[in-house]
Amino acid sequence: MTSSSKMQEKILIIGPAWVGDMVMAQSLFITLKRRYPDSHLSVLAPAWTKPLLDRMPEVDASFDLPFGHGELKLSARRRFGLSLRDAGYTRAIVLPNSFKSALIPFFAGIPVRTGWRGEARGWLLNDCRRLDKHKYPQMAQRFAALAFSADAPPVERVPDPRLLVRRPDVDRVLARFGIAAPNDDPSAPMPKRLIAVCPGAEFGPSKQWPAAHFIATCADLIVLGWRIVIMGSAGDQAVAQEIEAGIVTKLGTSGGAKSDPRCFNVAGKTTLEEAIDLMAACTTALSNDSGLMHVAAALDLPVVALYGSTSPDFTPPLATISRVLSTDINCRPCFERTCRFGHNRCMTELAPARASSAVIELDLK
Repeated sequence: MTSSSKMQEKILIIGPAWVGDMVMAQSLFITLKRRYPDSHLSVLAPAWTKPLLDRMPEVDASFDLPFGHGELKLSARRRFGLSLRDAGYTRAIVLPNSFKSALIPFFAGIPVRTGWRGEARGWLLNDCRRLDKHKYPQMAQRFAALAFSADAPPVERVPDPRLLVRRPDVDRVLARFGIAAPNDDPSAPMPKRLIAVCPGAEFGPSKQWPAAHFIATCADLIVLGWRIVIMGSAGDQAVAQEIEAGIVTKLGTSGGAKSDPRCFNVAGKTTLEEAIDLMAACTTALSNDSGLMHVAAALDLPVVALYGSTSPDFTPPLATISRVLSTDINCRPCFERTCRFGHNRCMTELAPARASSAVIELDLK
């Protein structure tokens, strides 16, 4: 391909619908911009992904996908695709493996439509590839591989996702939650020993470390001078409240208080924008294998990642410094949402002391 044709590339990405997957998709975006520096890159994805895409400098434009999760709406997708016919897209890359995700580029008549094989959609994609899982073991590698031709050898290392944040936004969210006072000096140091604790995982309970283990670890860290920020979505509020209350009980916070001044529970209270900016202010992250874990890694925080039913061989934290903790129970990884045996030993047998030690070790780096 000539350099002049590279300059004309206008690429439409059909993006994933999970936080972690969208973060890892940035590896593809970076790869595309390196291959085609003068290209225009647009991402079509659910509206909630915009705070992530806004922090990815490789993305030139993002558009809200006007369909809910699981909705086929064939006629509406056809109309939407037809509305893109005059946009001048030269290629489309479809990241989800579903049939419906390939419909819009097909109806838009985009000349090159690339994606991995899935759900009998080969007739929608004219560059439909069979995935070799041994060749591309990681999700980020599978995404980035779609920037190259089907017969290209795997690159030795794909670029890690890196989200950009602005210091005024970080200071604003710290002030909102009373974690730090407003700061007019952008050169002032960020808070020290502030750890983001992420106890949720939308995939299911098999990925969730027990609340009692989070309580024990957080209490140990508070005694050592850390402050805790419990983060998560509205669906994580119950476990976040359990952890907050457990910390108060374990530390015997004086005066019968229901909260500890060294623990900030913001689960369900932040927008995704605020969660990203607040995470950027933290020193370290302790997280289940979840979307927020990938956000922390993309902010290049040191990450202590807890793996149960899933595997770091597939979705590792792509931070410069990380520690992956798991058990060697022989039934993991099973990739099940709930434990098929009902014991969830892959998580319950992952001792709190291991997490505390890992956080302390990373703090000394």
